Amino acid sequence: MFRLWGKIFKDNHLLKDTVICNESADTRTHKVFHALDEICYQFDLGKPIWLDATIAEFKRHAKVRFSQDNFMEPIDFDYLEIHVIEED
Repeated sequence: MFRLWGKIFKDNHLLKDTVICNESADTRTHKVFHALDEICYQFDLGKPIWLDATIAEFKRHAKVRFSQDNFMEPIDFDYLEIHVIEED
């Protein structure tokens, strides 16, 4: 099972969180993208842009923060963090 934890923070406080589970046979990349899409849908957000720095951080730590620089529209929080908490 693949599980991705999505969290929204403002002023160092957790505002919202959710865990997305995926048991499909997709690749890890597809599972991450599908889970991120579901997190953005649940939180009513636009999809963030994966910058080179965010990709590198995610590859190193299986965790990344999306700040205002990653979103096209203004956001009312400091950052969205995603973290892989379980992999097949």
